[in-house]
Amino acid sequence: MNQPYQSLSFESAAGVMTISLLGPGKGNAMGPEFWEELPRAMDDVDQMPDVRCIIFRGSGDQFSYGLDIARMMPRIAGMASGNPLASERRKLMDQIRFMQSGFVKMHESAKPVIAAVHGWCIGGGVNMIAAADIRLCARDAKFSLREARLAITPDIGGLQFLPHLIGQGFTREMAFTGGDYDATFAERIGLVNHVYDTPDALFEAANTLARQIADNPASAVQGAKEVLNYSLNKSIEDGLQYVAVWNSSQLPSVDFGEAMQATLEKRKAEFNKKINRGY
Repeated sequence: MNQPYQSLSFESAAGVMTISLLGPGKGNAMGPEFWEELPRAMDDVDQMPDVRCIIFRGSGDQFSYGLDIARMMPRIAGMASGNPLASERRKLMDQIRFMQSGFVKMHESAKPVIAAVHGWCIGGGVNMIAAADIRLCARDAKFSLREARLAITPDIGGLQFLPHLIGQGFTREMAFTGGDYDATFAERIGLVNHVYDTPDALFEAANTLARQIADNPASAVQGAKEVLNYSLNKSIEDGLQYVAVWNSSQLPSVDFGEAMQATLEKRKAEFNKKINRGY
């Protein structure tokens, strides 16, 4: 890492980068350090060719309590209170756009992102995991898109990412009620792929899944994410055309030749592990 981090810690092994939320607010609440550091962290990790999958998890007993209101208020109070001038309103919009940028970078990263959730995942936490590619949770996980209870609209990605994951109906239910939902509900609606009995079992499963992903050729995995992201708001025909163009440039690769040869020789393929965006 180019600079020290206060809100995040990093552990890299076997092609997997595990990033833990640290707070420093209670329950890994998202304060000024988090919003400043997450975009930089994603830029740093994206430039690491040895990293082929990313796991986000919380430290301690929670994933995240969401926005650290007490520590963020000094930054936004002047922009949001009373009758602010147009210049202050523009500053607030710029602040919101900057806070969105870290989650957008998660979504747009060439590397697959897994969110492993235990304990509470509130507000900004739900917005964050919605930007991940895969979500897993422990049985003790609880989810709440709680902004309505604070008289604000979720504005850092949840309303954009969630409908693609859980549909309009469940997104609207969570956003309109600000209610608390357990792991069983999250699995039933498709917010998470799998539920594990304990946090330890969750973290072990997340690491196993990440290593499965990292063992595949990066060009194929990152290509799949690229095509899936492109197709989110496109027609099926547009998506088919894009993947045809994509694979016509990617199939003549060393990894593809190795996969074909290994299949013929009935052995495990040895793929290039150091491929980043651009392949």
